[in-house]
Amino acid sequence: MLILSNHVSIPDYEIEMTAIRSQGSGGQNVNKVSTAIHLRFDIKASSLPDFYKERLLALSDSRITKDGVIILKSQEYNSQEKNREAALERLKSLIKQAVQVQKNRRATKPTKASQRRRMDKKTQRGQVKTMRGKVKF
Repeated sequence: MLILSNHVSIPDYEIEMTAIRSQGSGGQNVNKVSTAIHLRFDIKASSLPDFYKERLLALSDSRITKDGVIILKSQEYNSQEKNREAALERLKSLIKQAVQVQKNRRATKPTKASQRRRMDKKTQRGQVKTMRGKVKF
């Protein structure tokens, strides 16, 4: 069971994990042992609350298919168990990131004093640059 919060969790039977062979270098072991994990999670068929489903399906993430299936591949470790844990952790972080509500940004204006300071610095810098020019007699 993957626990997302105090009230929301995903049962194990909703997460489909298959072991596949890892890519890349790894010596003789890579050709005979399936250590990578291919995780599939169907958002629409899950027991997640509707709010979670809507937010996940609204994400424009390449790991989410058009059918609403999250596909993750974990092959960073040499052991199958560590890759399984890493895949579950990545699924958990993806769901938490999707559900997190961004705070609305309030537009602010610079104060009069800060505007004045900025303009004073600009004129001062301009005077320094004019002093670098040719001296006229």
